[in-house]
Amino acid sequence: MFNLIHTDKNTAARAGKLSTNHGIIETPAFMPVATKATVKTITPDELYEMGTEVLISNAFHLLLSPGMEVIRSSGGLHKFMNWKGGVFTDSGGFQMIRKDFPFKINDDGIIYKNLRDGKKYSYTPQTCLENQKILGSDVAMILDECPAYGSAFGIVEASMERTIKWANMAKDVEQNHGQLFFAILQGGTFAELRKKCARELIEMDFDGYGIGGLSIGEPKEIMSDVLKLSVPLVPEDKARYLMGVGSPIEILNAIESGIDIFDSAFPTRNARHQTLMTSKGSIDIARNKFTADFLPIDENCGCYTCKNFTRAYLHHLFKESELLALRLASIHNLHFIQSIVKGAREAILEDGFPEYRKNVIAGLMP
Repeated sequence: MFNLIHTDKNTAARAGKLSTNHGIIETPAFMPVATKATVKTITPDELYEMGTEVLISNAFHLLLSPGMEVIRSSGGLHKFMNWKGGVFTDSGGFQMIRKDFPFKINDDGIIYKNLRDGKKYSYTPQTCLENQKILGSDVAMILDECPAYGSAFGIVEASMERTIKWANMAKDVEQNHGQLFFAILQGGTFAELRKKCARELIEMDFDGYGIGGLSIGEPKEIMSDVLKLSVPLVPEDKARYLMGVGSPIEILNAIESGIDIFDSAFPTRNARHQTLMTSKGSIDIARNKFTADFLPIDENCGCYTCKNFTRAYLHHLFKESELLALRLASIHNLHFIQSIVKGAREAILEDGFPEYRKNVIAGLMP
């Protein structure tokens, strides 16, 4: 259940609360990606420390390994990974735009080959949700089809129609007590398809809606245009979830348009590739200029890494390919994103979001 608490008087930015079986998620909220039941290199305690309230895992990946029976036997996904906060589970529909994934699509779902055993399996909208019920996630995503960016109108239209059909097939699956079902709006960059998809999915009255098919290679201005079109199509009393967006500026811009929830591997993936976020823009910690730089990554940051280590130390760890480098960098980047989103919520509640957004972006783009 989503409750809208306050909308900024100068923008569409809003603060709300999403009530789940594992607590209330205050929005705007950013979800670190725990695809395979782990946020890479980070422990649950470290996630709590930085203010994380909710993670997102991938139901399809977990079906492949370790399998539903293992997670069922462990008592559900929360117990399996020792996470006490909220959990979203993605359906796995995004896998279909990966060129290395062997699958076939039909109107009933997906036929895929499990590379682990070489056998073919069927994955339908109903089995997708039944799996997520076994996982015990707080929010389960309906199976959708996400066409690659640049696909022709006819291809996008067919995939959008299939997404609607799959949602209709799944809408009557009985939910776990308190579990929420979110549908995903598709339609590529075509306004008429986005509007039709939204209209039909909203008529089915799901608990919330993801805005899919963005941040998959399209220019940022096109993403912005599609977002501005899509957000008002979702009723105010439903949570709005922008899938796959995790850079600070994109998050702030999306919050301004009325988005409530985000997820992305962007902070941790960049961290593992030596790019650290700061309030004055990102830095490549592997550059030689940091060899004897004994400042923290960001003097304004209160994360564990910045409290205890210097840029010189992180530089050294990366140069020597030490695993600790990945952990410390990931802790910092996730804390940085969570701090920005928390600050956005506070600014919205005080009707000061435009100034907050302006000041943060000004720092990020010196």
